[in-house]
Amino acid sequence: MKPLVAINDFVVKFANVNGSGSASANELFAKAILRMGVPVSPRNIFPSNIQGLPTWYEVRVNEKGHLGRRGGVDLMVAMNPQTWDADLKEIEPGGYLFYDSTKPLPKSKFRDDVQPIGVPLTEISNRTYTDARQRQLFKNIMYIGALSALVDLDIGVIEKLLGEQYKGKERLLDANKQALHLGRDYVIEHLAHPLGLQVRHADAVGDRIFVDGNTAAALGCVYGGATVCAWYPITPSSSLAEAFQKYCQKLRVDPDTGKHRYAIVQAEDEIASIGMIVGAGWNGARAFTTTSGPGISLMTEFIGLAYFAEIPITIIDVQRGGPSTGMPTRTQQADILSCAYASHGDTKHVLLFPEGPHECFEFAAQALDLADRLQAPIFVMSDLDIGMNQRLAAPFTWDESRSYDRGKVMTAEELEAGKDFGRYKDVDGDGIPYRTYPGAHPARGSYFTRGTSRDPYARYSERGPDYVYNMERLLKKFDTAKALVPQPIVRKAPQRTKYGALYFGSTAPAMSEAIEVLEESHVHVDTLRIRAFPFANTIADFIAAHEHVFVVEQNRDGQLRTLLVNEFGIDPARLVPVLHYDGTPITARFIAGAIGQFMGAAARVPRDRDKVA
Repeated sequence: MKPLVAINDFVVKFANVNGSGSASANELFAKAILRMGVPVSPRNIFPSNIQGLPTWYEVRVNEKGHLGRRGGVDLMVAMNPQTWDADLKEIEPGGYLFYDSTKPLPKSKFRDDVQPIGVPLTEISNRTYTDARQRQLFKNIMYIGALSALVDLDIGVIEKLLGEQYKGKERLLDANKQALHLGRDYVIEHLAHPLGLQVRHADAVGDRIFVDGNTAAALGCVYGGATVCAWYPITPSSSLAEAFQKYCQKLRVDPDTGKHRYAIVQAEDEIASIGMIVGAGWNGARAFTTTSGPGISLMTEFIGLAYFAEIPITIIDVQRGGPSTGMPTRTQQADILSCAYASHGDTKHVLLFPEGPHECFEFAAQALDLADRLQAPIFVMSDLDIGMNQRLAAPFTWDESRSYDRGKVMTAEELEAGKDFGRYKDVDGDGIPYRTYPGAHPARGSYFTRGTSRDPYARYSERGPDYVYNMERLLKKFDTAKALVPQPIVRKAPQRTKYGALYFGSTAPAMSEAIEVLEESHVHVDTLRIRAFPFANTIADFIAAHEHVFVVEQNRDGQLRTLLVNEFGIDPARLVPVLHYDGTPITARFIAGAIGQFMGAAARVPRDRDKVA
């Protein structure tokens, strides 16, 4: 079979063993391509143990700027014998298999339609180094050197990146450069190069930055005015709290006094962490916690208290595979229902769905405003794919004249003037009452905060009309939120169509490419990206305008679809589920294949060859 040929448009996948030190080498490969002006989208697929199990690092190279997973692999760097057979199956016909050829392998270990590229990495490493750890670590850099020749990477760019990484550590820099050239020189001397897959300098990155969603959300919390963070470590959200601390140490310390203008507490568990931010929110601070699905499960009673007592808090949920411990280091969108209706009784919570790092920054800051404005818990629904993988994003911007929206807070002056204060009284018809900060006035504006039923003046009451008043007012407040949350984004197909598709969050990059693939096959679908719950009325209008609407999500049970049916009373038969939930990020081929098959266009749409990793 003719080998694949592509310039600045291919997928490389590294199959390694966790704990082998391969992560930094693989990231070096991705960043070198980025420095050459070619967009990349890397994804780290790793196990939840410390070391010994398989790990993969997939790099999407695409000059057009597609950042989602395409599906399929063009060049497999097979460094893990345990996963060899499965890795081999993922390679596209005509693709390439890079491997350590120190020990000969039988013909049965290869495919006739895949070109093998053997480099004796272990032999070279053992010949050069005596220390066992050095042999392993430098072998990783060697295969980067070999790949630089095979795909025509600019070696000067790689050396510059190494120089930045080991600045002031010349011994380490020189040793890494040596390993890099050992691999590169072997290919130049012994193998035909470059391959059909090549990287050429381009100018397709522009001013975009390379950042992960957890870092972006942490910075959004800083700019959004958060002063309190209480958290308990849990994958994949821990790096968000750590990044918040790093930025606070830089941006929230008084330069004159050295006083810290923030409080960060690593609590003893998730229950304690949300209890702390509920207390901080009641006291007037902008407070947040970051967690994942198991943490949400533990936090639900406090979430119910914050909802019913109407205390502003922000919860950033970096979703992972569940239920129970599930797949701690794999991605899903499976906390939608548990967050939308968190806690017992009748509750509804505001959810924001960022599509990537840029919206993680924006929505984290906006969530803090919404929490104060609505006096309620606000959820930012990120996930592992967004949170822990670096992605190209538009630069973050902030309007320095922007003031924080603290919502309805009755001031000491208003209290002194005799303004009527009923903590749970709707005075404007939007369902949102006034609150006071503790100690705002020496004699007025105080109230008892309770999680039990009460009347509009916060006095304990079990009267049915008082309870119904509060519950209906909370619904009115939730309806008010519809106009305050990020609105959906609609894209019309170039031709009139009876098909639509709804999607949200981290499915967005793959969805964008899937629509392009479908249109190339003359399959047209209108799309709408949902960015928040409560759902805007335009979503119901969009569904009503189409005969069938695909709902693309990454969970087994179609949780967004269930939420749509529940909220709008839509006939479920009109909403066609497109579900991907093996823990790996959804691919463009998976989406296009599922939609194309339903519409009778399967023969014209490429199918996803990916297997469950």
